[in-house]
Amino acid sequence: MDLDVARIEQAVQVIDPVFRNTPQYLDEQLCRALGGRAVTVKLETANPVRSFKGRGADLMLSTLAPGTPVVCASSGNFGQAVAYAGRARGMPVEVFVPETVNPAKRARMETFGARVVAAGPDGSAARKAAAAHAERHPDRVYLQDGLQPAIAEGAGTIGVELTHGAPAFDAVVLPVGDGALINGVACWMKEHAPGTRIVGVNPEGAPSMLESLRAGRAVGVERVRTFADGIAVRTPLEASVRRVRALVDEIVLVSEEAIAAAMELAARTLGILLEPAGAAGLAAIAEGAVDGDRPATVLTGANPRPEQVRELAARLRNAPDAE
Repeated sequence: MDLDVARIEQAVQVIDPVFRNTPQYLDEQLCRALGGRAVTVKLETANPVRSFKGRGADLMLSTLAPGTPVVCASSGNFGQAVAYAGRARGMPVEVFVPETVNPAKRARMETFGARVVAAGPDGSAARKAAAAHAERHPDRVYLQDGLQPAIAEGAGTIGVELTHGAPAFDAVVLPVGDGALINGVACWMKEHAPGTRIVGVNPEGAPSMLESLRAGRAVGVERVRTFADGIAVRTPLEASVRRVRALVDEIVLVSEEAIAAAMELAARTLGILLEPAGAAGLAAIAEGAVDGDRPATVLTGANPRPEQVRELAARLRNAPDAE
């Protein structure tokens, strides 16, 4: 295992405090809506990039020499995180994105000072373009979300906070895209809360990590069909799959409708506007895909597309009175 619990513990002292100690709590209205289950939510939306990815990006950049130029590919949230951390550390950042990138995410990356390059129709094309660009410019460091251990170890500080003074959870339920979040958190939890199951969530239209677990190696899906672009991974990295096989207990699938319903539930009970990927863990709990009366989930990703905001507003207008 190339992830290290000691480095996760040390990361707490390194990562920008703006990303640490995010709120985690039981919300009575949410728990009532979920049949009385004691569901702890951790809000990884309460930071400048509106997702957990600032933790890993900042830790990774802390390992590089000051001023090092960095390159990455992203559907939006990782790019925001690298851009924000790079600006704070004086590192030039270039982000390669799909042509279909959420325009709000692109605008935020540019606001944080990144040079953003649209490259190809999907994330795979953006990654190939970023890797080729880094190869042509050897002074730049290519960051690949889910590859470098420090990125997952930074995310693992969420596990530190989940276990600090909290009662034991039956399960921690996390969305799975590149795998950095679940692998980092699982690394910490397996050492400090071994009785807690680690459950990952893929959308039905992008089950690449589940299929990779079944195959015992990284395999791709023929086509990704999901509006949860933050976890719309066609082929996971082999390194990430190896970690998941060692650390994660189960991967479950959720439908698009379940994700949309979870977005509505979070808005109605918690007052949080999530993007689809950020609601996947909550969707799995709400659908009964996770056993146990005391689960916890991380709500991460509050950068929905404009049309998703409109659709969510319509759902809320048409929803029956939850009380």
